[in-house]
Amino acid sequence: MSSARHLYVHVPFCAQRCDYCDFVSLAGQRGQHARYVAALLAELELERETLAPELETVYLGGGTPTFLEPEALRALLEGLPGAGELTVEANPETVTPELAGALAEAGVNRVSLGAQSFQPRLLEVLGRRAGPDDVRRAFQFLRDAGLANISLDLLYGIPGQSQVNLDADLDEALALAPEHLSCYELEAKPGTRFAHAHGAELAEQADALEDHLERIVGRLTASSYRWYETANFARTGGEQDLRSAHNLGYWRGHDYLGIGIGAVSTAGELRWRNAPSLSRYLAALEGGEKPPRETEALDEATKLRERLMLGLRLDEPVALAEVETVLDRAAFARLSDLGLVESDGELITLSRRGRLLGGAVSAELIVWSGDSLAA
Repeated sequence: MSSARHLYVHVPFCAQRCDYCDFVSLAGQRGQHARYVAALLAELELERETLAPELETVYLGGGTPTFLEPEALRALLEGLPGAGELTVEANPETVTPELAGALAEAGVNRVSLGAQSFQPRLLEVLGRRAGPDDVRRAFQFLRDAGLANISLDLLYGIPGQSQVNLDADLDEALALAPEHLSCYELEAKPGTRFAHAHGAELAEQADALEDHLERIVGRLTASSYRWYETANFARTGGEQDLRSAHNLGYWRGHDYLGIGIGAVSTAGELRWRNAPSLSRYLAALEGGEKPPRETEALDEATKLRERLMLGLRLDEPVALAEVETVLDRAAFARLSDLGLVESDGELITLSRRGRLLGGAVSAELIVWSGDSLAA
């Protein structure tokens, strides 16, 4: 039996697929919503032994979970185990007073709202359906329903986005006073329509992206948000820890169960990913079997490399003793001299400058060859 205390539930359905999206998502298919929810709950039952008796977090992501037919969403929320943090992702155009009330009634205590931008021209570039007014209305509907922990997603590095546009987006977001903000760098993922249309333009703006992130960090930390992870900020000053407990579980290397098409799980020495096929998923679960999936054995070195790479995304230090066998000491000394890494001899973390440079610094610190691991 595993001790996974984090459950991810993948709901792939959306009104339409955004041009930049490379997640496992499906447009429409309302006729399949109820069947899919039944299959999700069947998979959950088959994987019960993977989960700990009590969960810390449950996260419904997608896709757009709030695009589900109301009865299907209600059945899903009722069938999930309880947890201290229950998050549901939502697109603004799907949020009505009735939907917000149903979420609150079902025990949802955190909503992640995908704003992306408040600039109509940039939303058009992204292929988003919701406009700025939709975001504001959705946010207020959630507040009126009693949701006291709302996260907003913003994108930066959108083609044509100026510093003035970015400042305007931050002004709009801060005016709503969300408990949490996620600010993601827009990437042209291979195979997406966005990569085909804008890939060359995005590849040329690396310096601008670094400036954007530095500006975001400065604005939000000055507004009493904690920059606790590379792309994530939580409001400070209250009694409640407003960081995403679910995502912290990933970044700290905890076990987790993912259910649904394309969902990934890591438990003990094994990782598996469900196949992204809806038809195969439904057929397997309706036949009483686990869905088709790929599995990967995780050796200790792989787990430690991931622990170091993900842990360095946070503003909390990683214990050197925990990761010393995968730490490149020469790179560590060089990056320390450059002021990108900080350590007191027992703990390691990235400096502010190192965090702005992100994964490139972390990757240099890791010994990637198994033959080079310290004894």
